[in-house]
Amino acid sequence: MGEENAKASYSSLGPMDKKKGGFTASSFIFVLLALDSMGFVANMVSMVLYFMYVMKFDLAHSANTLTNFMGSTFLLSLIGGFISDTYLSRFTTCLIFGAVEILALVLMTIQAYSKDLHPKPSCMSSCVEGGMAFMLYASLCLLALGSGGVRGALPALGADQFNRKEEAKSLATFFNGFMLSSTLGAAIGVTAIVYVSTNVAWYWGFFISTIATFVGFAVLAIGKPFYRLQIPGDSPIIRIVQVVVIAIKNRRLPQPGSPQELYEISEKESNYSEEKIAHTDQFRFLDKAAIVGKDTKPQQWVVCTVTQVEEVKVLTRMLPILFSTIIMNTCLAQLQTFSVQQGNAMNRYLGSFEVPAPSVPVIPLLFMSILIPMYEFFFVPFARKITNHPAGITQLQRVGVGLVLSAISMAVAGIVEVKRKNQVHKDMKISLFWLSFQYAIFGIADMFTLVGLLEFFYKEAPAGMKSLSTSFTWLSLAFGYFLSSIFVDVINAVTKRIAPSKQGWLHGIDINENNVHLFYWFLAILSCINFANYLYWASWYKYKTDEPASKIQLKPLNQIPLINGDPSTQDSVIKTNE
Repeated sequence: MGEENAKASYSSLGPMDKKKGGFTASSFIFVLLALDSMGFVANMVSMVLYFMYVMKFDLAHSANTLTNFMGSTFLLSLIGGFISDTYLSRFTTCLIFGAVEILALVLMTIQAYSKDLHPKPSCMSSCVEGGMAFMLYASLCLLALGSGGVRGALPALGADQFNRKEEAKSLATFFNGFMLSSTLGAAIGVTAIVYVSTNVAWYWGFFISTIATFVGFAVLAIGKPFYRLQIPGDSPIIRIVQVVVIAIKNRRLPQPGSPQELYEISEKESNYSEEKIAHTDQFRFLDKAAIVGKDTKPQQWVVCTVTQVEEVKVLTRMLPILFSTIIMNTCLAQLQTFSVQQGNAMNRYLGSFEVPAPSVPVIPLLFMSILIPMYEFFFVPFARKITNHPAGITQLQRVGVGLVLSAISMAVAGIVEVKRKNQVHKDMKISLFWLSFQYAIFGIADMFTLVGLLEFFYKEAPAGMKSLSTSFTWLSLAFGYFLSSIFVDVINAVTKRIAPSKQGWLHGIDINENNVHLFYWFLAILSCINFANYLYWASWYKYKTDEPASKIQLKPLNQIPLINGDPSTQDSVIKTNE
């Protein structure tokens, strides 16, 4: 059913949509993911070299520019998520931000092609200024906005194709397919596109990325007749603010003794098909937003429903999980910056062929391309028989496995860097493929954590906040990249003061004179501490019930006690089955 003919609703889609969705619809999304990831990941792993050798940035500036760009990209996913929950469908949001992404890639291609927009070869530092700087940063900002906006809406658009209760197993399969499509596209990007960029011309690499992205969004548009399209509802931000404001306003009221005394509306009274959420005992101070005071009528900004209060509780419970994954994404940033610079200083020959340093991630990507299907077709069915969970293991268990592996990856990265520097002091270079250990371990970690977070935030989110909640996955990535930039600057400043050489761990442009291994080990220790923190919050978290409607019943007003008022003050209340 088209957007224009649908009833304003948060959750389920109309009866005609039962024939839509499923893997036929998601196949168009998988194609876009593969084609878009080709350019996005290729640029992600190679742009640090573009900044260094074309734009004449130094080592730290190149790394920070890339991590700030990546952080901004994932932070801006919140905009895409918010818009697709409130104003536009997820499909329309993807197309609009996709157009912005394509425009940005066109601008980057033009700058990479035009020598007039490059610093002079003789310039050594602070070379990018004026129109050159405007072109560079404008294209990066547009690329961050476009890519981020698409990522804020696309996972939820795909998951909407499996939004029925009987499709729980298919939903888990979709997220594994989501990761596999991105992985296959990224594998092509870090080999073919990176090779073209570093050995032929940077503008050819950007041009190929532009064409691939354009074709991807054309395929997405072609698939419109097959999609289940949700219709935006009330602003999720407004609903959250209402609960907080009313709870503060009612802070002096006595805490309700029973959830039966809280306000809820029936399905008949609801003007849209809102998913009902059962009452929980966590954050009970928010329950005061669902108290109907004496001589007041239920209306917006006066009282909230139990479901609206529970929506805020769900999002609040998610926040510690979100923050517990930030350190892992800080580790990810190192594999796209310092590890690439490591590879550039190693023996990059495979026989007579010189491998571009940014192409090293193809090893874990190929490994993941095999591992993801094995996980889906062998591990999940086996684990499902033991746990009776549709996905084999819970989403939070999957995330926990990834956090452990990320700590191991950083420890291994430090060991490899020590070996590399020892050989450099002997005037020898070790093979580039030593980096495959840290990349492979982290690749597996990313497979567990990224998919686990996407599914967790989508399944646990209230019906009207699916896109915004799914964007929390990218928000964790954003904070991780920004934290990486902060760590680099702070550690450089601190170690410069205390080191006998008066040089920071990550100073200058020569990685052979730096102490990147100490930085890796610092992140490994921090990751272990963070994992302990994660275990606490994961055990504390209460999953949203899968069948909230079956646990909520409405009872006539004359059969239940009221708070501070008479029967006219409340439309209905909830009763939770024991």
